[in-house]
Amino acid sequence: MNGGTGIHALIWLLPALPLTGAVVLLLAGRRSDRWGHLLGCAAALASFVVAVMLFVDMVGRADSDRVARQHLFSWLPVAGLQVDFGLRLDQLSMCFVLLVTGVGSLIHIYSVGYMKTDPGRRRFFAYLNLFLAAMLLLVLADNYLGLYVGWEGVGLASYLLIGFWQYKPSAATAAKKAFVVNRVGDMGLMVGLMIMFATFGSVSFADVLGGVGSGDRSGASGGVTTALGLLLLLAACGKSAQVPLQSWLGDAMEGPTPVSALIHAATMVTAGVYLIVRSGPIYEAAPGAQVAVVLVGAVTLLFGAIIGCAKDDIKKALAASTMSQIGYMVMAAGLGPAGYTFAIMLLLAHGFFKAGLFLGAGSVMHGMDDETDMRRYGGLRTLMPITFATFGLGYLAIIGIPPFSGFFSKDKIIEAAFGSGGIGGTALGTVALIGAGLTAFYMTRVMLMTFFGERRWNPGAHPHESPGVMTVPMIVLAVGSVAAGGLLAVGGTLEQWLEPVWTEFGGATEHGELAVPVWVVTAVTLAVVLIGAGIAYRQYGTRPVPVVAPAQVSAVTVAARRDLYGDDVDEAVFMRPGQRLVRGLTVVEDKGIDGATGGVGAVLGLLSVALRRLQTGFVRSYALYMFVGAAFVVAAALVGRVS
Repeated sequence: MNGGTGIHALIWLLPALPLTGAVVLLLAGRRSDRWGHLLGCAAALASFVVAVMLFVDMVGRADSDRVARQHLFSWLPVAGLQVDFGLRLDQLSMCFVLLVTGVGSLIHIYSVGYMKTDPGRRRFFAYLNLFLAAMLLLVLADNYLGLYVGWEGVGLASYLLIGFWQYKPSAATAAKKAFVVNRVGDMGLMVGLMIMFATFGSVSFADVLGGVGSGDRSGASGGVTTALGLLLLLAACGKSAQVPLQSWLGDAMEGPTPVSALIHAATMVTAGVYLIVRSGPIYEAAPGAQVAVVLVGAVTLLFGAIIGCAKDDIKKALAASTMSQIGYMVMAAGLGPAGYTFAIMLLLAHGFFKAGLFLGAGSVMHGMDDETDMRRYGGLRTLMPITFATFGLGYLAIIGIPPFSGFFSKDKIIEAAFGSGGIGGTALGTVALIGAGLTAFYMTRVMLMTFFGERRWNPGAHPHESPGVMTVPMIVLAVGSVAAGGLLAVGGTLEQWLEPVWTEFGGATEHGELAVPVWVVTAVTLAVVLIGAGIAYRQYGTRPVPVVAPAQVSAVTVAARRDLYGDDVDEAVFMRPGQRLVRGLTVVEDKGIDGATGGVGAVLGLLSVALRRLQTGFVRSYALYMFVGAAFVVAAALVGRVS
């Protein structure tokens, strides 16, 4: 369906509105300080309104008529490469558009109160708008090159937001770390684009995915397809903080809390999941790459869950949780058509409950003079009742208690893992079960240390509830945490909605069969969750929480506190060898290249000394030089005529 007529002519407004807001706020400068936050919110809300209008129109159409394409312009042709820059709005991109604009708008509104006294508030809203525009371009592009432009835009905006308080060395370092680690992943997407063009002569979804999905793979050998899948996985690992490119995520908490909610709930970390799911036919044609996706997701979900169990910083505990939850999504995406829908279901549910949890953490910090150490909290439920209630609903959703959203989405992924068959399926299902138990443990720990127990506040602290401009978005997100799961799962609503996307390029929709009834898996999962929550209650609900973290702890706790030595590995494997390589090249340059040119340098030096002696400063000497030169020119001309 052509998107250039009717309501589909508005598709371009989705990224254009927040992009315009960002440009106006950045160019207007301090003149817009008084109203910049209002413009930022208006741009985000306007984009959300357009998204709702397009969604209502899409729902009213038949499945075969729900894909809208809008051609904007053509890139300058380079050799044989000609890319038509356009937007594609289908059922999958619509899910992301509603999530990004809806949750993003709530975060904008929340930020009005959270950043009220910050002198750079106008610039902050400009960066938020830029982030939304880049993410919307990423999910709406109809080809991998347009996706790459949005991909890089998200990376730039995240760098600006994480390092927003650049006067803090820790924030500047965290922003640089996020940028560098993401650039490693971005190289995967960049090289993947080159392989696509070399193999298919195009970078459009239709040509690449349609070609891979065909029987002969349109000239793409198994090795090429596998390489392409692995390169796209590398890109996804960078954006979605999956092992081994996960080290930037915890440090990203140096940015303002609304940034944490935006990056970790609705936008940046979900980009990798979108890339893998959108590229499903590539992985279905490359089983080796598909297995790699599953393994990365399984390792990461345990990696993040273990780290989350040992963090005392409330934001870093939630960041580790995000790493783990995205691991569930990536693992589900690696299961093929049987897991695609469940990955997106958890992604949408995660957008509600994780955004609500982060905004709740920001509300606690707002009332506790920016204190982030949960050992300095305690007993806040009576003083911050709205924050406690909304945070509590998000907590129940993330650990998977029925009928909250996490129950419907995460349980389906566990079922799909067990249903993938064989020893591998049993191992994946077991890993997912352990992750569910660990999630219940660390999230119960966060709840108990923050809202229950004795008061362990810093002297002079006066906890208080946040203003309405902050609590209203939290309430809306809490409602979504309760209702989203049932709306998406009951009756296979989301599954039916997305099925045309999976089958468009020849994908399958088979589901694995469980060796045991579904209710058994559900019962075991709930039992594991309750055991995890019970262990946390025994440790943190029945005993006093020490204000200072104990020094004598197990080796596992020490490792978890140090992010399972992720930074140590990066330094040992990449940073230090890189520094030695640079030093070695510098020595070679000094002794080799400079030595080889040393003779030329000496000759030029002697010549310059001789010429410098001619610069006497006397006018009569310069006149003589001019006379001699003129005579030389005349003599040369005469010789030329005679010859």
